[in-house]
Amino acid sequence: MLKRVFVAPDPGRVRLRFAARAVLGIGLAVGVCAPVVHSVTGAVTGGLAALLALFTVADATVRGQAVTTALLPAVGLPVLAAAAELHDVPVARDLVFLTVVGAGVYARRWGPRGHSLGVFAFMTFFVAQFLHATPGQLPALYAAVLLSVGSAAAVRFGLWCYERRLPPPPVPAPSTGTGLARVTTRQAVQATAGAGFALVAGQLVSGQRWYWAVGATWWIFVNTASRGETLVRGFRRVLGTLIGIALGPLVAAPVHGAPVPTAVLVAVAVFGIFYTAAVSYTWMMLWVTFLAELLYGLLGVLTPGLLALRLAETAVGALGAVLAVLFVLPVTTHLTTDAWIQRALRCVHACTAEAAARLAGSAADPVPRVAELEQLLGRVRLSVAPLVHPLNPIRGRRRRARRVLGLLDDCAREIRGLVVVAADPEASHDARLAAACWRVEAAVEALTRGSEHITAPTEPPAEPALAHLHGLERALAELAEPLRAPSGSPLVGA
Repeated sequence: MLKRVFVAPDPGRVRLRFAARAVLGIGLAVGVCAPVVHSVTGAVTGGLAALLALFTVADATVRGQAVTTALLPAVGLPVLAAAAELHDVPVARDLVFLTVVGAGVYARRWGPRGHSLGVFAFMTFFVAQFLHATPGQLPALYAAVLLSVGSAAAVRFGLWCYERRLPPPPVPAPSTGTGLARVTTRQAVQATAGAGFALVAGQLVSGQRWYWAVGATWWIFVNTASRGETLVRGFRRVLGTLIGIALGPLVAAPVHGAPVPTAVLVAVAVFGIFYTAAVSYTWMMLWVTFLAELLYGLLGVLTPGLLALRLAETAVGALGAVLAVLFVLPVTTHLTTDAWIQRALRCVHACTAEAAARLAGSAADPVPRVAELEQLLGRVRLSVAPLVHPLNPIRGRRRRARRVLGLLDDCAREIRGLVVVAADPEASHDARLAAACWRVEAAVEALTRGSEHITAPTEPPAEPALAHLHGLERALAELAEPLRAPSGSPLVGA
């Protein structure tokens, strides 16, 4: 876990800039809100709104990010009003909260914008419970949200828009015929069912802090697409919360909510959340828990009993998510793994064809395809993570999954080498390239259609392009064995 955070590559220092900008944006938002709303509750609301605006908006273009950011108050303010107005009507409040959960997950089918708006809507309702918002506080809370989102946007799109100097991230084509398009509907039902369990069980544990359980269920469903992914994420959430709670008595409690040291530690926690989110969910949850402890210290309610209660509610929420993915319209790890691996293999073929065309003298550019392949392989790793997790008791399946990941990484390495060769203006086309590319295409077709007849290549030639194609052929041929797992222990295509 430590290695993933401190050794994980950060090309272009994107994660570092992402985290540093978040500290700056949230600090500005709180600074703007404090003299306007004149309350700790308003400042906390503003800070969390800015955090969400900087964290959840992930459209492919800067223009798209700006539009999504502008839309955040349009979904957040009505939800905030509903949460405050229903503060003293528990049954109606709970039903609306579950509706927000289901709608927020279902909105993911509209891509990054739907995901961002769904998260913002849910967290707005959650924050209203966290702060016990009442109708009389709504004007100040509205002002806090609007000022904070505006401040975050000013920093993100004006003061420090480093994305303008970066190439646009690759966006894989929408999946077709794989079953993944139906996952959001299933997950919306699952998340609502899991949140319903967490809401009821959480209220049995605590009538005041029950929303923690619902929040745990919600965030376990974020960025997961299968039963296995959700189970692993639930485990990591509980682990990160447990470690974060250990920091409470050591760091958060001794400052006693003093403004200056609390502000410094909040900045550290925010940086930690943004810097670790892309590489370790456990670490991110550690910092989220630490941030919550600091906010409770600022509100004057941080006690050892509260920390124990947070752990208990998190466990309840994780249990709700587990029960939902196991028994409510389960989406198997095999289904999503198969779909993502097949898409990655087809992208391998597309990369090869583009590179070969470039070597033949055309204007083809394989670089965007390579970027798309990297993104798809990242999604494969996320999908396969439950199979390679140390707690997976099926060793044979875990071993095969690791071999699949290793061979797919070999494919990516050979593709990158081939693209480098193709970019050389002095590289020339060899007639054997067409035959090698045809064999790559045949191997991909055999793997994605279930054929076991894939011929391993002969010894590699000396020419760089052909050598990379040879390595690619060999990796594809070796993939046939782990992908065609025996019946009863499927990995892909079994």
